[in-house]
Amino acid sequence: MSQSQYIKVERKEGIFLIGLNRPEERNAINTQMIIELSNAMTEYEDDSDSRCAVLYAEGMHFTFGLELQEVADTVIKANESGSDTIYPENNIDPWSTGMTKRIRTKPLICAVHGFCLTLGIELMLACDIVIAAEKTKFSQLEVQRGIMPFGGATIRFVRSAGWGNAMRYLLTGDVFSAEEAYRLGLVQEIVAKKVLLESAIQLAKKIAEQAPLAIKATLANSRKYVMEGEREATKNLVSITAGLLKSQDGKEGIQSFLEKRKANFLGK
Repeated sequence: MSQSQYIKVERKEGIFLIGLNRPEERNAINTQMIIELSNAMTEYEDDSDSRCAVLYAEGMHFTFGLELQEVADTVIKANESGSDTIYPENNIDPWSTGMTKRIRTKPLICAVHGFCLTLGIELMLACDIVIAAEKTKFSQLEVQRGIMPFGGATIRFVRSAGWGNAMRYLLTGDVFSAEEAYRLGLVQEIVAKKVLLESAIQLAKKIAEQAPLAIKATLANSRKYVMEGEREATKNLVSITAGLLKSQDGKEGIQSFLEKRKANFLGK
């Protein structure tokens, strides 16, 4: 296990664990934490032995959101200097807001608990699957602080929940429950707090057992549909599938089916 100032990283049976680790400040997100999170996600992306990642938080809360004044100063300074990013070159943007050219290609599960506010909601919406502990509370309260959400909520909250449902919370900043987040499609599963991390890890292990090339292709094509629409996403389905079938994993998938055994995928 490695640990930077605010982010913990651990590899566990092919699963890459990323922990928000500023519990004494209720995991409030400052600039250093943002950079360290980006470094951790980039490390996961570059680690060929890690097939799925879980993002979670130490302490009583996932995050109280943005450390507003400190991050505001960073963003304003970067903008005034003519820069569109605060990340190191070739890093991944954890919020996938276009601040870097590099895109995460491997799956990421988010496990949230306690309070999950503002940038925390946007962080979980940038992940692929979200599991929430019972009694988790959410709020996208930027409008109460004179700003708008800038980590993707104006896009992904609307996409997941629909216009009216999203505006109900984006325009008021009201607190909502895990059950409401589930109803809105922001959360895929609700579990007891004591089994939250283990539930996320078990799901990650199940994903990690599948063919890595097929997982990446599925994520990429789904992302293409979201970003570019159905016409673009359907253009190369046959050629993509043919490429997968010609891969070692594709051949192994067919052979394991014929032999009625579990496949052993190598990501080749």
